[in-house]
Amino acid sequence: MNATAATGPAPAGDSWAIYRRLLKYAKPYLGVFLIGVLGSMLFAASNASLAYLVKKFLNGAFLVKNPAVLWQVPIGVVVLFTLRGIGDYIQSYYPSWVGRQVIKGLRHDVFSHYLRLPTAYLDRQQSGHLLSKLTNNIELVAAAATGAAISVISDSLTIVALLVTLFYMNWRLAVFCIVAAPVIALLMQIANRSFRRYSERIQHSMGDITRVAKEAIDAHRLIKIFNAEDHQTDRFERVNEHNRASNMKLIRARAISNPVVQCIASIALGSVLYVAIRQVFTHDMQVDEFFGFLTALMLIPAPLRSLVNMSGPLQQGIAAGQSVFEIIDHPTEGSGGSLELKRARGDIEFRHVSFSYSGDKGDVLHDVSFHVRPGETVAIVGRSGSGKSTLVGLVPRFYDATQGSVILDGNDVREYRLTDLRTQVSLVSQDVVLFNDTIRNNIAFNAAGKSDAEVESAARAANVMEFIAQQPQGLDTPLTDRGQNLSGGQRQRISIARALLKDSPVLILDEATASLDNESERRVQQELSVLMQGRTTLVIAHRLSTVEGADRIIVLDQGRVVESGSHKELLAHGGLYAALHGMQFNA
Repeated sequence: MNATAATGPAPAGDSWAIYRRLLKYAKPYLGVFLIGVLGSMLFAASNASLAYLVKKFLNGAFLVKNPAVLWQVPIGVVVLFTLRGIGDYIQSYYPSWVGRQVIKGLRHDVFSHYLRLPTAYLDRQQSGHLLSKLTNNIELVAAAATGAAISVISDSLTIVALLVTLFYMNWRLAVFCIVAAPVIALLMQIANRSFRRYSERIQHSMGDITRVAKEAIDAHRLIKIFNAEDHQTDRFERVNEHNRASNMKLIRARAISNPVVQCIASIALGSVLYVAIRQVFTHDMQVDEFFGFLTALMLIPAPLRSLVNMSGPLQQGIAAGQSVFEIIDHPTEGSGGSLELKRARGDIEFRHVSFSYSGDKGDVLHDVSFHVRPGETVAIVGRSGSGKSTLVGLVPRFYDATQGSVILDGNDVREYRLTDLRTQVSLVSQDVVLFNDTIRNNIAFNAAGKSDAEVESAARAANVMEFIAQQPQGLDTPLTDRGQNLSGGQRQRISIARALLKDSPVLILDEATASLDNESERRVQQELSVLMQGRTTLVIAHRLSTVEGADRIIVLDQGRVVESGSHKELLAHGGLYAALHGMQFNA
């Protein structure tokens, strides 16, 4: 479901346009919503019928002294309030069901859109704000889309029905009602315990939604490089559905508690009416139609107050809807060019590349040009902030050059289909991204069609099997949050195994060993050497000792290429590389 595709963006500040757009998400469930409307009609009719029942009670008991009223009125009260309870349940449950579907649909669209937003946009956003839009804001949106609508319909119908009754009957008598407070209080105490229990389950399911979403947002580069947007959307869909089901249990408990309380109150009221009628018979009491009129009159303030109180949540929902639609309306990366690419040779060239994140901050890269031959290992070094990570991020199109072009196998990377382009590139970075899943599934991340034997082969090549033997379930051992139950070196080996299994012709190593100790770094370097064989490799490294064996070293300074050559050549040249190497060696 993608209602936004058909509706288009709503103008900022146009509340009605935003509300109409919200209702588009409820449109597929119009039939279910109309069932709720029928419940509202039953609820309003039962309210109006109460005045008629009171009139019948007064007339039969006080005026004509009809003995049949002794049983007709108490039974009528029970029947009437039962119907009222059924109407209340229907008008509460079914629109709420639609509301949860609206929430599910909106969350699906927003989450799927998050995964396809440009990296530059996500870099500027705070993940907490994005998660807030996905959770709290969408809850408010659904309240405006369905809750407010059914409240307006129900309360309006109730008020109209009561007004018609008042004009028709012209009552002059008053009526009384008795509330069975102790029994109702006990019922509400039982209901509240159920509410708390279901609320705790909802909180847990919301935690799952937040966790999966935060993982995906924080790992957007990895997801893009593996073309795993659909895979992550399916993963999110499972916890999203669990959250919807948990909320429906709470809604069902709320919806049924009110009718049960009303039914018990109706039995109590019927009992009181039975006693009252007997007293009328014995004391010959005289009444008139004012009681019926007063009954209808006293029922009006509640729906009227509800209509007034709905204004606040309605405006909150519209404001939340505007913020959500601002996200959905932001352009995605798109599908890239039209050129297909099965498997690249790995010939990469940067031609006069300049890049700027925003015009007011100036260029991060300035006229960068160099060529990387297939199978060649090129290291990119320089001081922090010199543009190294930005430069390699242009290859899989995390960013696009503002000037110049990045060429892969003779074509600008922007000419390739985006999924095809990213299939050619593997990424191993300092910040290893692991998911709350098994080690096997982390290695086989979005690797459809890969057999268990291929996964295990990649694990052996990356020396993952060395520490797997210590795990209770081997490759099927579940990881804790982002693999915190493993060491840094072990997490990095899983990342290397993942890249080996992907088997892309282009490899990017972005400070892959920067966070490791010397022993772990030495061992991971051995696995990286296996991964680099036969691949075009771009290496970003802060520790220059790790790039001494590169075929060529590119030195960046303030976004410009200032030196290029082998390790020995650059040391002999005595420039920036030699100075950086000397500082690290002395340190």
